[in-house]
Amino acid sequence: MVMLNSEYLQRVYTQVVTRDPDQKEFHQAVLEVLESLDLIVDKHPEYEANGVIESFVEPERVVSFRVPWVDDEGKVQVNRGYRVQFNSAIGPYKGGLRFHPTVNLSILKFLGFEQILKNSLTGLPIGGGKGGSDFDPKGKSDAEVMRFCQSFMTELYRHIGQFTDVPAGDIGVGAREIGYLFGQYRRLRNAHEAGILTGKGLTYGGSLARTEATGYGLCYLTAEMLKCMKNDSFAGKTVVISGSGNVAIFATEKAMALGAKVVALSDSNGYIHDPNGIRLDVVKDIKLGHRGRIKEYAERVPGSTYTEGFRGIWTIPCDIALPCATQNEIDEEIAKTIVKNGAMAVAEGANMPCRPEAIRVFQEAGLLFAPAKAANAGGVATSALEMSQNSMRYSWTFEEVDAKLKGIMENIFHNAYNASMECGMPGDLVVGANIAGFKKVVDAMLAQGVV
Repeated sequence: MVMLNSEYLQRVYTQVVTRDPDQKEFHQAVLEVLESLDLIVDKHPEYEANGVIESFVEPERVVSFRVPWVDDEGKVQVNRGYRVQFNSAIGPYKGGLRFHPTVNLSILKFLGFEQILKNSLTGLPIGGGKGGSDFDPKGKSDAEVMRFCQSFMTELYRHIGQFTDVPAGDIGVGAREIGYLFGQYRRLRNAHEAGILTGKGLTYGGSLARTEATGYGLCYLTAEMLKCMKNDSFAGKTVVISGSGNVAIFATEKAMALGAKVVALSDSNGYIHDPNGIRLDVVKDIKLGHRGRIKEYAERVPGSTYTEGFRGIWTIPCDIALPCATQNEIDEEIAKTIVKNGAMAVAEGANMPCRPEAIRVFQEAGLLFAPAKAANAGGVATSALEMSQNSMRYSWTFEEVDAKLKGIMENIFHNAYNASMECGMPGDLVVGANIAGFKKVVDAMLAQGVV
């Protein structure tokens, strides 16, 4: 049984588990935050007096709906769609849509909950939400994806709006899917409300640097962490990055630009190792050009190898580990391997890729560790910048957006670092990010009364 020092927090956590006993991912995310709040809750009796943490762990609204669509064979398929509108105290709900067979309410509640804190840390006025479907776009034709997206939006459009809830992309929802979703929204509403979705194409209200944002942002925050906590940088370092989607590709691009050598990438089947440094042009052609599998790389680049099983990537020694694939990919054993191989820093590019026991291993070994809600906030930060541009009916240059992103990521690091100092856990960015993100939201909730 989990034990928190605060009776109040223990009661809240027990209630969460009792209400939804099967939502393991959500329990994990809530517990991690409550463990951080355990350090400060005694100083804030107003939290318990106003039942504010009970409200904080309960979504404001959860919408679940069926999504019927017709495949290319003329057969009717039925998927399940969701939108978890978790917290809107500081701004409209904001968070991605994920299309993947593993999608269920537990995963979306965990992601929506994390999103509240992540969005708060950016300093921008956006609340937390998440949505998606158990639909798998892999192996589907463009026409099938379009029909699914249109059916999905036909229900979702009633629940979103530029001042209510602004979805974006996530796993399985890229430029193609956003385009089809936006087109259907426009058709249903008979209005061109550009600020309704972010991650849009540049021809209809998208922002430059949005595609690059999460990967670039991850490296900006990691670079600031290395500079402030170790007086070091990416220059001359060996980096291993899991995944090969947008986040991993652009983290590779930025890490290389900052002087590092990236030697490994993966996808859900296995990983590639190129001791000479990954050739990004080849990876981009495989993944962005024709949605191929990463093993093609080994066939095209001499001296590189491909190995089945994606978790094996963490056996490759590196100075900096950037997990950018999926949740819970690094367990305790893998974490011990990363430490043993001499890593100095780990920063999470995916959402919650490290299990709690893995994070403990890193922290006890003295590695720098940046949690996802801080390290991968670049995507949502640039989404909020896209909303600003839509509101102004104006577009910034790539350089302007990139400079704003760099500033936001450096601020996130300092907000988390300063919060860790204040609560007596200097350098513990997990605690720092949780407390800094939480305080802003909870102050807004207290100000607005019991709603």
